[in-house]
Amino acid sequence: MRDLGGFTTPRNKKEKETATMQRVMIYPASYDDVRKAVDRAFELFPLPIQGKKILLKPNVLRASEAREGIVTNPAVLRAVVEKVETMKPAAIVVGDNPGLFDYGANETSFRKTGLMEAAKGYYQNIGGDSQKVDFNPAFMPAVNVSTAVLDADIIISLPKFKTHGLTVITGAIKNSYGILPGAQKAQLHKAAGNAERFQEMLVDVFRLRIPDLFLMDAVVGMEGNGPASADLRDIGMIIASDNAVALDSVVAVMMGCEPGRLRFLEKAKEAGLGDYDRKTIEVIGELKPIRDFKLPPFGGLVMLQNEAIQTLIKNRTLMRPQADRDLCTGCGTCIDQCAVSALSMGEDNLPIVDADTCISCFCCQEMCPEKAITLR
Repeated sequence: MRDLGGFTTPRNKKEKETATMQRVMIYPASYDDVRKAVDRAFELFPLPIQGKKILLKPNVLRASEAREGIVTNPAVLRAVVEKVETMKPAAIVVGDNPGLFDYGANETSFRKTGLMEAAKGYYQNIGGDSQKVDFNPAFMPAVNVSTAVLDADIIISLPKFKTHGLTVITGAIKNSYGILPGAQKAQLHKAAGNAERFQEMLVDVFRLRIPDLFLMDAVVGMEGNGPASADLRDIGMIIASDNAVALDSVVAVMMGCEPGRLRFLEKAKEAGLGDYDRKTIEVIGELKPIRDFKLPPFGGLVMLQNEAIQTLIKNRTLMRPQADRDLCTGCGTCIDQCAVSALSMGEDNLPIVDADTCISCFCCQEMCPEKAITLR
């Protein structure tokens, strides 16, 4: 198990003193000319990319069409990929672990959204390999984090400008929830129990490996009861920063929300990750609230009182893979791909699962060449 330290002190070089002036860029953009905004972001927040392993992590909530505005738009990802290519990295990986509705369906989600094509061959199923790391025992003593996240020299996070039923806004900090493969996320949802604790838990996940740059797709944003609302808004901006707390506080202001009301920003500030106080943030561009922007209710009632969502979360924590006897050929691909060695070959040449070891990442289902793995 990899020990990434305690939960009372800053955990890596990106955890800055809150007294430091933070900068956030707000740059006009469309999906046709987004490269200009990307270039400007890299000018303001330079990174030593040459010769380094780079991970680009978009927000891939679930399989959806790009026009639905649920995921980071492919045009933004492509622009960042092409920018990074010019800087001569040793390697580029593009990946994410989708959310509640599509645990394990990493490749399917990337293909349907158009992000697979935008990744230009750099896509990797980062759910296929993970490492156990110590976590906050108030929620879970340990979690599995995608190895690609832990091995990256530089991580560039590409969140989406959206609302969320539990966190009110979802941005730079929330985007890091995708470093956890599979139904661990559902298990943490359940362990948190309420919106305030869920927001606190998100900060603990974020601290496991803080990205080096945040470049948000705010060309088209989402309002209402996100993170998969049909209510979209044309905003026409790319927002960037090297500090997630500052960026999310600027997003909150744009949405008409007082940043100090968001528990995840409070906790991040307490942990020394940054400051949401406007006096500590230099905005490069024009910051103004979006008129009549619709926020979900505070307190997480949209999701906590939604019986269907709560049942789905519960079921995701209980589901385990099972081989279909009629389809399985006993090839062993699922066993080879299991990140935690929870699968083994049974006497009848069918893979069996150790339910206690399984982390429900469901990569076995996605990687099975015969589509013989079902979830029960």
